[in-house]
Amino acid sequence: MTEHRPRGLHGQTVEALASRILSDEWGEGTVLDLPALREELDISLTALREALKVLAAKGMIDARQKRGTFVQPREKWNMLDADVMRWQTAAADDPGLLDELTEVRAVVEPAAARIAAERASDEDVDSLREALADMAAADDAEASVQADLAFHRQLMAATHNNFLMRMERVIAIGLAERDKLVHGASAAEDPVPSHRKVFDAIVAGDPAAAEQAMLALVTKSRDDLAKAQRKPARG
Repeated sequence: MTEHRPRGLHGQTVEALASRILSDEWGEGTVLDLPALREELDISLTALREALKVLAAKGMIDARQKRGTFVQPREKWNMLDADVMRWQTAAADDPGLLDELTEVRAVVEPAAARIAAERASDEDVDSLREALADMAAADDAEASVQADLAFHRQLMAATHNNFLMRMERVIAIGLAERDKLVHGASAAEDPVPSHRKVFDAIVAGDPAAAEQAMLALVTKSRDDLAKAQRKPARG
């Protein structure tokens, strides 16, 4: 997966502030000293406040009269925000986080496959076929991860459900982190056969078969992740 690089001073400031929260340098309830922080980061107070607004919108900080600007508890964070998801998976050495993301996939993706089998257009099928072909042709881990992400993204698009299509961001982040861990731990098995079963069921317009095939795929993904978490990555 391509490393995310924040754009411009604003993006870099948001990332810098978020990293301090995610690393627990600023724990829950920490009150931020804005003048000192502005001087440390060598930015204007306006630029700092604009960056803090971004984190406030994500539920990570809040500001109150007489208390100031402070770090919110994690249960207040917008966990479905793409940046929050990315920051957590990048910063947390916590296998439980990926386990939770896998549980989300197990709930959402089989149902999405069922719906896709009922609604997929010819264009959707072509996009899924192309992603599957890219998966088969992938000659390194990066290409395999990108093809895998493309297949799951197109699957969600084939539901033609706007809410499920938004869930693709959550699934993609969890899937990408899982793929990196699994590929780093051992030689990954050929992913094409399990994905082809999902594809074939969608093409056949068989919702039950698509749901079962996707459930089997996610279950295998979960098992591969569990093995990778138990085994140190090869250096």
